Amino acid sequence: IPNPSIRVALSQGVLPNRFGLLGQSKRLVLKLNRPKINAMVSAFEKLSYRLSQRLRAGWFSTHYAATARLSPPASPASEADKRAFPSAKAVSEDLGRLFARDWANIEAGLYAAPEGQWPNPLKVIGKSRQYFRDLRNVNQRKAARDGREVAAKVDQGRFPDYYLQNFHFQSDGYLSANSAELYDYQVEVLFTGGADAMRRQALVPIGDALGTRDIRQARLLDLACGTGQFLAAVKQNYPRLRVTGLDLSPPYLQKAEDRLAPWSRHTMVQGAGEFLPFADASFDVVSCIYLFHELPRPVRRQVAMEIRRVLKPNGRLVFVDSLQPGDHPPFDVLLHRFPQATHEPYYADYLEDDLEDLFEQAGFAMHGFERAFFSRLMDLAPRE
Repeated sequence: IPNPSIRVALSQGVLPNRFGLLGQSKRLVLKLNRPKINAMVSAFEKLSYRLSQRLRAGWFSTHYAATARLSPPASPASEADKRAFPSAKAVSEDLGRLFARDWANIEAGLYAAPEGQWPNPLKVIGKSRQYFRDLRNVNQRKAARDGREVAAKVDQGRFPDYYLQNFHFQSDGYLSANSAELYDYQVEVLFTGGADAMRRQALVPIGDALGTRDIRQARLLDLACGTGQFLAAVKQNYPRLRVTGLDLSPPYLQKAEDRLAPWSRHTMVQGAGEFLPFADASFDVVSCIYLFHELPRPVRRQVAMEIRRVLKPNGRLVFVDSLQPGDHPPFDVLLHRFPQATHEPYYADYLEDDLEDLFEQAGFAMHGFERAFFSRLMDLAPRE
């Protein structure tokens, strides 16, 4: 009980007058059963989490269905693909397993419950309207198969050519404030509300990596940090940890800076993963979340080598990205269909790339592998 006067009053068996229940002349013997109180709080938190995630999944699933109806049709699926498609129920049940795992991690104290489980409804409705207004522009590019519109709008010398794409056919690619404002919402629609929960699974190996280190001295780099959504979760759990976010997009970095404003000890850096502007062995942990599927194959290898260079010899790489075929066979057909439905120019090649061999060649050893809904999580360390 944080308030000192209440602690004293309870220790004396007196409930203070300002509660308006008992006078000072009346005494109350309080028998506090702390385990039951903690259990009640935990039960309430669990109910709150389950309800909020169920509503979240329902909200974004509805958006996903509406987006599919409003969008130009993708190329027709073969009869074999149609037979192989998982049912909506199977996908929903797998999302439910992700949320169950997320809560189990929270309940076990591996990380804190996410902030903002109950967002302002007016803001959510406003974001939804913004999403559907922009969807018209997305669909125009999709119908025209124009995934390079952004390349004509920016100084191409400032960015690698592979980056000048309207990924997902989204407006301005990753290079405008409007894109940065909509991005996280668009990704949640794509994953029917499961994107944040998939990212949070990376907090488990990060916690393991930081467990024996002085948090105040440790450093974490989030590669391709985007709008800082994951870095905010890291800082929520490790407020004293010094973190650096690197991204190619100035507007996304500004959004990340704004998102991390409540915390100190954070730095945002504009740069490319294949040319990291950091000294050798300068980070204890590097997180890399949903970057590699948007890189050409040679660049993936350059990035892996750069990560190895900037990691300390006893450091850890926590990698999260799309599933690959065979990770969860019921979803294989969806993975192969994905680049036909949206603009992901390097995704088909990513599906065929041998990531285990890629990281082994870069000097890493695998510590662990897990699946979380549509994501693969790899826990890697520099080989001795």
